[in-house]
Amino acid sequence: MNTPADDTPQILMASQWQLMWWKFRKHRLAMISLFVIIALYIIAIFAGFFAPKATATYFRRYTSAPPQPIYWFDEGRFAPYVYGYSQETDPRTLARVYTVDEEVKIPLGFFVHGDEYQIGLNGIPVSPINKLAITMDIHLFGPMNPEDPFYLFGADDVGRDMFSRLIYGSQVSLSIGLVGVFLSLVLGIFLGGISGLVGGWLDNFIQRLIEVLRSIPDIPLWMALATAVPARWDPVYVYFCITLILSLLGWTGMARVVRGKFLSLREEDFIIAAELDAVPRNRIIFKHMIPSFMSHIIASATLAIPGMILGETALSFLGLGLRAPVVSWGVMLQDAINISAIANMPWLLLPGAAVVITVLAFNFLGDGLRDAADPYHT
Repeated sequence: MNTPADDTPQILMASQWQLMWWKFRKHRLAMISLFVIIALYIIAIFAGFFAPKATATYFRRYTSAPPQPIYWFDEGRFAPYVYGYSQETDPRTLARVYTVDEEVKIPLGFFVHGDEYQIGLNGIPVSPINKLAITMDIHLFGPMNPEDPFYLFGADDVGRDMFSRLIYGSQVSLSIGLVGVFLSLVLGIFLGGISGLVGGWLDNFIQRLIEVLRSIPDIPLWMALATAVPARWDPVYVYFCITLILSLLGWTGMARVVRGKFLSLREEDFIIAAELDAVPRNRIIFKHMIPSFMSHIIASATLAIPGMILGETALSFLGLGLRAPVVSWGVMLQDAINISAIANMPWLLLPGAAVVITVLAFNFLGDGLRDAADPYHT
């Protein structure tokens, strides 16, 4: 015999996170985007393993080489390979002209030896901050002979592999979004919480500050602040400065969301009871109010990450953000700044395609999370 609890619909007994997950998994685009984003971050963390070459490896003989299509079967058996190049010099322009040399087959393989790289032992990419690493030379896929040319996405004007640099560039471009949004969340929740909970003149001051910041065009303001970063600084310091700039300008939207939620929650019985019990205000904010709409914060943060990625890309593309030898998608797009380069090497625009795919994935994921944050809505 069933008890009354057994007859209770499951949806009425589910937690908020269960309701969110049930609603979220029905959003197909959001689910696909979630897997795409997870794959992107796994590739970024283990970039050395997935990239056939190191970022600094170049071959002067193959400058501006076009992409090589992969042929997976050779005479009916699985044996991936690419054709080699034959080069000629255009007598009028003196430019190199590449043609496919079908007499030369370059064998490819999985888990091949190549350039050495380091992998962080704690799952964090190696950097001046993270020194815990092991050195390896095994790559997921690449030429059996490391000296053979293999340019899946073509080569740049120095002879570096675009595919490998695209993978390494994801480390900066993807991490700057996470770090920037985290800092924006901290500022937005803190200032928005104070504004909504305290009110009065402090609320007016914070709201007027938000209105002033939101009235200034983003790109000119980013450019003005980025030019204040000394060009001689270490690339790591420039990275953190750019992240800080993007964060200082990205907290206003979150602050508005948090303020609105606090204004609606501060009249609730459990908040009034906590205040009557003399619970400290910071405990009321972080233990009672914020957890009640954490799902909305997560959805808003997911939608804010694309803005951070686009901001870094725009600043680096304009030469005001990160600079070589740092590899990011924005820095790579600097090579495609003139029409002649794009006309001769259209594959230089591939970092832009990576930005578009990443931004779309985050937007679809954010839409799914935003809809799932209200799981009772059908």
